[in-house]
Amino acid sequence: MTTDTAPAAAGPRGRTKVGGFAPARPRRLRQRAGRQHHAGPLAYILLGFTALVSLFPLYWTLVAASTDSNRISQSPPPFLPGPNLFTNLSRAWTEAAMGKAMMNSLIVAGTIALSTVLFATLAGFAFAKLRFKGRNALLMIVIGTMMVPPQLGVVPLFMMMSDLGWGQQLPSVIFPTLVSAVGVFFMRQYFAEALPDELVEAGRVDGAHSLRIFWSIVMPIARAPMAVIFMITFVHAWNDFFWPFIALDMTNPTVPVALTQLSAGYVRDQSLIMAGALLGTLPLLAMFVVFGRQIVGGIMQGAVKG
Repeated sequence: MTTDTAPAAAGPRGRTKVGGFAPARPRRLRQRAGRQHHAGPLAYILLGFTALVSLFPLYWTLVAASTDSNRISQSPPPFLPGPNLFTNLSRAWTEAAMGKAMMNSLIVAGTIALSTVLFATLAGFAFAKLRFKGRNALLMIVIGTMMVPPQLGVVPLFMMMSDLGWGQQLPSVIFPTLVSAVGVFFMRQYFAEALPDELVEAGRVDGAHSLRIFWSIVMPIARAPMAVIFMITFVHAWNDFFWPFIALDMTNPTVPVALTQLSAGYVRDQSLIMAGALLGTLPLLAMFVVFGRQIVGGIMQGAVKG
């Protein structure tokens, strides 16, 4: 006894017919096609709560910087800004020499961020797209350096900076951190996924050498991750305290080192310390307000293209 089974055939619109009948697409899928998804009330509540929790330390810094130490220590503490904000900011600016400290921090953080972007992009492109002996071994060494605590290298690094004659000078803070292993690994992973091998080969067919390919092909593609690395590195270098506190002194400080001058003495003026911390945070906030949308937009554009 044989059973005849109708063969499957393709319909006029590409749908498969089984037994002479084409299954209809679910109506719900057709209605959702091309429609934007909107967040519900719960998502807005969670996002709003997260934003408030994130902004509360900055708001409390503003409140503490605008009052005096006696008012801060009272219970309950104040929750609204006081009248002494500009007075405390002026005192912190003068006593901590914040003008020179901000200029030093701008030089240090800007130089470190630019060099990290350049060297990390170059090394990431080399590890991802160039073929040379020992590539994987060198990459593992770079990754392995991230596992070494920076405190272990403080003594030999300090001795090296002293032998070079850079003691208590800004180069002693800049040169040890001109590139980071995290940036190299980040750019290597980005190029491995976002940079097609065909583009590199097309450049070589046209007679371009590696540096020309890097400048004309790699750099335009890597604008979004380069902006991310620049901002992260700049913020980290601006807020770094451990090594600058060892390498510099109060005559040539960065912002975190200068803020320690406000906490010197037997009685600490908490409102003055908070005013100095607010002054040190304002440049970072200004940079994020100016460049934050471009950085986020570049990340989203790269994600859509990928």
